[in-house]
Amino acid sequence: MDLQQKIRTLPTQPGVYQYKNAEGEVIYVGKAKNLRSRVRSYFLQGRPEDAKTGTLLREATDVDYIVVDNEKEALALENNLIKQKKPRFNILLRDDKTYPYVKLTLGERFPRVYVTRRLRKDGSAYYGPYFPANLAYRIVDLIHRHFLIPSCKVDLSRYHPRPCLQYYIHRCQGPCVQGLTMPDVYQEAVHDVKMFLEGRPTDLVRSLRGRMEQAAADQRFEQAAKYRDLISTVDQLQEKQRIASTESDDADVFGYHYENGMLAINLFHMRGGRVLDRREFFWEQVPVLASADPSEEPSSPARDVASEESTEMHVISTDDGEDGAERAAKVLAFNPGEFFSALIKQLYIDAPYVPRTIYVPVDFEDRETLAELISETHAGPGARAARVHVTVPQRGEKRSLIDLAGNNAKQSFDQRFRVMQPAARAVQESLQDVLALPELPKRIECFDISHIQGAETVASMVVWEDGRMKKSDYRKFIIRSVDGVDDFASMREVVTRRYKRVESEKKKMPDLVLIDGGLGQLHAAAEALEELQIINQPLAAIAKREEIIYVYGQEDEPVALDHHSPVLHLVQQIRDEAHRFAVTFHRKRRQMRDRSTELLEIPGVGASTTRRLLQHFGSLQSVKDADVAALSAVVTRTQAQAILEHFRKQPAN
Repeated sequence: MDLQQKIRTLPTQPGVYQYKNAEGEVIYVGKAKNLRSRVRSYFLQGRPEDAKTGTLLREATDVDYIVVDNEKEALALENNLIKQKKPRFNILLRDDKTYPYVKLTLGERFPRVYVTRRLRKDGSAYYGPYFPANLAYRIVDLIHRHFLIPSCKVDLSRYHPRPCLQYYIHRCQGPCVQGLTMPDVYQEAVHDVKMFLEGRPTDLVRSLRGRMEQAAADQRFEQAAKYRDLISTVDQLQEKQRIASTESDDADVFGYHYENGMLAINLFHMRGGRVLDRREFFWEQVPVLASADPSEEPSSPARDVASEESTEMHVISTDDGEDGAERAAKVLAFNPGEFFSALIKQLYIDAPYVPRTIYVPVDFEDRETLAELISETHAGPGARAARVHVTVPQRGEKRSLIDLAGNNAKQSFDQRFRVMQPAARAVQESLQDVLALPELPKRIECFDISHIQGAETVASMVVWEDGRMKKSDYRKFIIRSVDGVDDFASMREVVTRRYKRVESEKKKMPDLVLIDGGLGQLHAAAEALEELQIINQPLAAIAKREEIIYVYGQEDEPVALDHHSPVLHLVQQIRDEAHRFAVTFHRKRRQMRDRSTELLEIPGVGASTTRRLLQHFGSLQSVKDADVAALSAVVTRTQAQAILEHFRKQPAN
């Protein structure tokens, strides 16, 4: 069943759909109120730049779907799948910082507290995030001094001969040594810490006061004094929090600046009416996105975001080069509403802490539904949902906060992109000067060969364009015409195949062809270009050990750059990426060969059957361990019996 036929069989219920490419990788995840209508809309004729020629649709060969009960469930599932699959056509969150949490290890016999930035499902309780970051460390220090719960790495599953220094300076009860503390006393302190971190100071003070009075009645005056001091500490902290909270509730404020396909977002964290920290996000290649809803009019690119019926997106093709990209950008500009819809989902759904209010600079279609979902998720099972508001301020002080965040985003944009860009151009100009290139090198294509003693020889081509690696243009090659070890012939073949295709498709040649290797590989690539009658093509090679650059036509005067030269670092970066890409592909080919060779030796088992067996069982060893019944679920009983007999004949290791 082809893709179009499968789309016609999709249900009309809410759900999540996943586009896949020929290799079975998920390349886009979207949600829909009506799955069939939404997915079919991608293939409508007459849309801007014809969606059938779009990059996403050109790569999509299959679509999977999951039906859910309502749009809220679709939002949550879409968010989870995006985080798991990381599809490259979705907006993916790139965070530049993480905030600390306080971890209480409730799963241990004697729980401890730590500052951590990684949340795990290990039975521990996590509290936070805290900002500024030193607040988490101050809280843990307070717990050490007043509640005597440690952060040590000592193995507390057994007892030790003597306690560490923390016990002697009165920051630990000494659970590592038998007899220094009782389990019930320690658990009482852990319970107090839990109430303290959960923000229940009233309950904590009430419990401490009761224990203080009981200790005084029992004439345990030293213990009663400790409870008194602890009550005083909690009261002081509570008073500070009360003063801060009278000013305002907690809120997160977003601002953004977009220009030339690049985006900077600033997020202000306001707690108790004060901006405590700022978070920055950057996207250097924001794709041109368009709504896939068939009800939209393509002739109105500047439509009101709030009136849209959909927030789903696909990428408009820019294969025509720079001109095509400019035309697509004119038809459909960056849509901030759709972007913030995707960003807020990834930031706040399943987040340990969410402020009461989230201020965004633009509206989007599923804002209210998303706010409800975040509220329910944050409340947890069985708890009453604390309403989270996602709002778009239009005027007054709240709008001023949005503007402030936007101004800071503009500053972040300038610092990240405008300051760095001249440096990148300076490196390009230096590279042009060093290698005597006729034009500024905007695009560099680099080749590398990978094999082990001539087996499974493959090649890679990576592309550097306008200051960054362009992974969408990377190519892999399986060497076909070369037997044994012959790097020069392999390089000749791959260069011939690459630029023969470039010529047939009438595409522009790169500004520089870079070869990973020495003079032999350089001359092999030059011979390939000459056979194709491609002349005056800038060509260079970088030798691995000496890190010397050989320019074709100037081999007698190799370029030896300083090891700290930015030009050398750029060439090395491109060369290393080509090597990494080739080695990864070679390993994959070798693993496939090694896994399948033994099964192919069995009579009646061919390549197709081998592939099904390995996909089903996951490894050759699992196939060996399977019985006839398990094998018969994948192959015929005759084949299963043959496989079993083949492995029985093998001597035991």
